[in-house]
Amino acid sequence: MSEYQYYEFQAIDRPLTAAEMSELRSISTRARITPTSFVNEYSWGDFKGEPDLWMEHYFDAFLYLANWGMHLLKLRLPPRLLNPATALAYFGSDSAFVNVKSGKVILSFSSDDEDGGEWVDGEGLLSSLISVRAELARGDLRALYLGWLLRVQAGEVDSKEAEPPVPPGLGQLSASLDSLADFLRIDGDLLHVAAKASSPLADLALDRDQFLAWLGTLATAEKDEWISRLVVESDQAAVAELRQRFLRQRGAAGAGPMTTDRTVGQLRAAAAAYARQRMHIEAEKQAAEKMRREQETAVAREKHLDGLVGREARLWNEVETLVATTQAAGYDQALRHLVDLRDLAERGRGGDFRLRIESLRQAHARKLAFIKRLDKAGL
Repeated sequence: MSEYQYYEFQAIDRPLTAAEMSELRSISTRARITPTSFVNEYSWGDFKGEPDLWMEHYFDAFLYLANWGMHLLKLRLPPRLLNPATALAYFGSDSAFVNVKSGKVILSFSSDDEDGGEWVDGEGLLSSLISVRAELARGDLRALYLGWLLRVQAGEVDSKEAEPPVPPGLGQLSASLDSLADFLRIDGDLLHVAAKASSPLADLALDRDQFLAWLGTLATAEKDEWISRLVVESDQAAVAELRQRFLRQRGAAGAGPMTTDRTVGQLRAAAAAYARQRMHIEAEKQAAEKMRREQETAVAREKHLDGLVGREARLWNEVETLVATTQAAGYDQALRHLVDLRDLAERGRGGDFRLRIESLRQAHARKLAFIKRLDKAGL
């Protein structure tokens, strides 16, 4: 299998300058570069840039995958939107870690499937994950918890270690978070049992009148500062920051992350028990479905045979005609008729089937392809 690597970077809070695009072009002449993205694929060779350095200076999101099983996602946010200490409550080892560089918080999610070898295509994957960053910017910590689960799954967290606070809505993942769990190959059974301790997600939709009333409580100078940041400085993060502050002060976030008394070992044991129960239920469903299909097939078979009653002599004549064609299609159709005749004989109709089939074998002994079909069908 040929090598495949996919690199994609996205700039969200601000576009790249012409000088920055030129710097990136000097690293790769083949990449697709726009003011908001850098994309390159490799079936041979390797990437000459430094993803960590690029995330520090240019981009807000980075996705990498390779067909030997490596999946990597990096997201960059300002500390005013994601407190590094909050991230460190969930991250801290190879599969999920956090760095603070150049005044930015950079989250890294890494999943390595040692089996690898699957067919992969990176095009469009980052688009399905990019909203995770916006959710984190709104104060949604579910992505951090998924990172912690990834560490648990990878065996990087001691079984006696306590579970971090469980954010609301783990059982109601957004499309982007669902894509993140899939991209990171997080075990569904582990996520299921973890979500049992998660409260429902609160409705965080903004009410215009409530927001205007809250704005009225801010000092004029402070409001002027917000407007200046939004309009003059084009500070896109200011929108999320203002929203976070409003929701926090309004108390609209509902129940925040819940502290449990579960340990990593208990979560793993619960996930294993749930997996056994799920597989048992699935096996019962599959067995019931198999029985239903078999019953339907049997009923259809009986109905088919009922329609052949009284036509036995005609079927034997058709078999002789079809075998005489010495063609594969004719042999196949003759075999289907013979199976019908055998089953009719078992019902007590169609005469002495065994004598007729032996006579047929002797008459056409040189037609090896036909005889082989009879042998395979047990006729």
